[in-house]
Amino acid sequence: MDLVILDNQIENFIVDMRSNDAFMNLKGLGELAQKLVETRKHDIFPLVFSLIKLALILPIATATVERAFSAMKIIKNRLRNRMGDSWMNDCLLTYIEKDIFSCIDNDLIVQRFQKTKTRREKL
Repeated sequence: MDLVILDNQIENFIVDMRSNDAFMNLKGLGELAQKLVETRKHDIFPLVFSLIKLALILPIATATVERAFSAMKIIKNRLRNRMGDSWMNDCLLTYIEKDIFSCIDNDLIVQRFQKTKTRREKL
């Protein structure tokens, strides 16, 4: 049913865009999305507008995932193959966000760990 609605919206969208002079000289999806919002046509064609937004977001989302997998390939190598999920997540976070972590003074980290209470129980 949703596919039928989408098909109808796309057909109506194409007819409307071809007959509207405001949409004639647009260059790219970004300008189309802006013009749809300016003319409030994004309310008339919500499914088409969602498709346009997804097409604009897709390259960014893909690059982020690819960056994370590249980092995982560096962090989880042959020597660290049995690394647990929690430890790997911590290592990946520090590797991916290394610009932020490089601004933190190592002495502050050491002091923080020295102030924490021991978690081991005596036997």
